Amino acid sequence: MATISFDLPDDAMLAMHMAPSEVTRELRMAAAVKLYELGRLSSGVAARLAGVSRVTFLAKLADYGVDTFRMTEEELLADANRA
Repeated sequence: MATISFDLPDDAMLAMHMAPSEVTRELRMAAAVKLYELGRLSSGVAARLAGVSRVTFLAKLADYGVDTFRMTEEELLADANRA
């Protein structure tokens, strides 16, 4: 597993009103959600990045205003026809 670190400005840390460990969890989740939303990570990989189960990750997407399922109507119909 790779480790990535970066500097977080003091004012950003203070604005979040969280302990450092909570900030770490929040930033991991936010990064995972955004990368999932952009289509760069699958939900499984994003969940591992966030440090939570896939089910928990999918449930948290709504907290960030991200749709759990990103299929178009056309894709849904095609999927239904294959079932």
